[in-house]
Amino acid sequence: MSIVRTANHRPAASAHRRRIDPVKAASFITLLITTFLMLLPLFFMVSTSLKSKKEMLKFPPTFLPESWAWSNYRDIFDTLQFGTLYKNSLIIAVLTVIGTLISSGLVAYGFARFRGRGNQFLFVLVLSTMMLPYPAIMIPQFVLFSHMNWIDTFLPLIVPAFFGSAYNIFLLRQFFTTLPEELFDAGRIDGCGELRMWWTIALPLSAPALATVAIFAFIYSWNDLLTPVLYLSSSEKFTLPVGMASLTSSRFRIPPWHLLMVASVLAMLPIVTLFALAQKQFVEGIVLTGIK
Repeated sequence: MSIVRTANHRPAASAHRRRIDPVKAASFITLLITTFLMLLPLFFMVSTSLKSKKEMLKFPPTFLPESWAWSNYRDIFDTLQFGTLYKNSLIIAVLTVIGTLISSGLVAYGFARFRGRGNQFLFVLVLSTMMLPYPAIMIPQFVLFSHMNWIDTFLPLIVPAFFGSAYNIFLLRQFFTTLPEELFDAGRIDGCGELRMWWTIALPLSAPALATVAIFAFIYSWNDLLTPVLYLSSSEKFTLPVGMASLTSSRFRIPPWHLLMVASVLAMLPIVTLFALAQKQFVEGIVLTGIK
């Protein structure tokens, strides 16, 4: 009897295991479709970067290159002085990240740890600067940097980062307020000053938030087109976005879109690499800074 009962129960258990939740299935299918739509422009960009100029102008366009033009990745360095553009953008982006982390970290630590009169008012005042559009301060900044003889240098692109950013200050301040007060009490007992506690306690424990700020600052600086166009006039000091924009200028009868796609693929590599290396800290930083 036990053998018969076991045999009779097997198909039911197996059917139960094979049952598919329609909600999860629909969510999975939606995720697949969304992923495909998100990756399609990326695939088209990479595919176009490997097409010849003649094939690029072909209609209807081909999905895959008929002949793989790997020489496009060599030609971009001759057409645009791509190495110089890459180096300039990298220098500006790295220094911007360093300046943003130092300045925003210090200001955010002050707002998070010091409980004086007017602290909240000053914090709200800093946040209110986020409502100012860049065109509203663009002309005064240009006049200021012009009087300082900073035009056609990297300084207007780097120095402002060492004076903090309202959004990054807010992000880091939210994280610093989650740190236990007992850690700072122990630091004071050991004779640490505020700067030393910021350096040895607050910053090491804030790696997720710092990684998030670093990624945001790097992406903003790396993709910035307006500021370099405004302050830089020498071609040897141009950044990558400025050089890529020149490919669509009037000096080309037909813009070399295949080379523009090559430049886009190469310009994307540092951001993808940075996000891949700091993905865990980035996601954790976004989650933890929103707890409070």
